[in-house]
Amino acid sequence: MLRKLFAVLLMMGLLTIMPASSMAQDTGGTPKAAHKKGGERHPKIRHAIKALEAAKEDLEDASHDFGGHRVEALEAVNNALKQLHEALEADKK
Repeated sequence: MLRKLFAVLLMMGLLTIMPASSMAQDTGGTPKAAHKKGGERHPKIRHAIKALEAAKEDLEDASHDFGGHRVEALEAVNNALKQLHEALEADKK
């Protein structure tokens, strides 16, 4: 079950990166659609980051190793967080 949770979280993170990278390629100088409306530029990416941070905290605080998958799951979560933060930074440029 934990594998499925992480698979879903990682896929959510990866899927939110794709729109961010395509939006970052917009060189027309016009504001992005969400930004035009005064909304947050990438709410799904920020939501994925919060979900991954919560999952990471659960893994770190757990009293067991999830059948030997805890270390690898933490590595995957940390990598996903790194990629999502980098995607947000790349969009600022």
